[in-house]
Amino acid sequence: MKRPVRHHRRSVLETASSLLQVLVIGFYLLTFGVQPFRIPSGSMVPTLQVGDFVLVSKSDYGPRAGRGLWAQLERHLLPPADVGRGDLVVFHFPPNPSHDLVKRVVAMPGERLRLHDGRVFINGQALPESYALYTPAQPEVFRDEFPNLHEADPNVDPHWWLALRRGLTPDGELTVPANDYFVLGDNRNNSEDSRYWGFVPRSMIVGRPLLVYFAVPNGAAAPAGGPIVRLRWVLAWAHARFGILR
Repeated sequence: MKRPVRHHRRSVLETASSLLQVLVIGFYLLTFGVQPFRIPSGSMVPTLQVGDFVLVSKSDYGPRAGRGLWAQLERHLLPPADVGRGDLVVFHFPPNPSHDLVKRVVAMPGERLRLHDGRVFINGQALPESYALYTPAQPEVFRDEFPNLHEADPNVDPHWWLALRRGLTPDGELTVPANDYFVLGDNRNNSEDSRYWGFVPRSMIVGRPLLVYFAVPNGAAAPAGGPIVRLRWVLAWAHARFGILR
């Protein structure tokens, strides 16, 4: 017996409606809520490992800049939140905004900062940093006694070097400008961060890491690409490691 046409059409419409709702929710989450991000280097070890795949919460900080209807909608749905000291933040890399990085905020707008023997001092007071890792490394004046302009470092952005020469206080400290943040990697001796290229403007902060949704040993070897590429790599890794998933 054939199914009534009306019932069939209603089933198709219900299925299409459900699919549309899933697509709308997914689009909303990816646009306004979360964004996948892969940890590209070891600068945040031990907090985040090389190759970790994390979900970035964009709803915490949300975009503030921009014009037009789309930007107004974003500001309405994502009210601005304060960035705090110690926060992990994902941001557009200031020298090359097409790339995103993740670091930790250590100095806030208006604060005076310096490093002595690799340790951070804010307004003359040592900053407690239980998350910081200091791996054995050769002493480097620029890295460990920042800001120190007696010795140049080949990794320093030239524009930042000139800005440093103009921005030091008489006591040799660096004042963070309004609406800017100074960020460092947790792996303090193996991180190219604000010491090497400058401040992070508030408008460039995308969000904060929410959770690690995918991590495997030797994550640094994981290939770039979409979910299918990553899934194939995981299956190959699991087969080689455990002899499963043939």
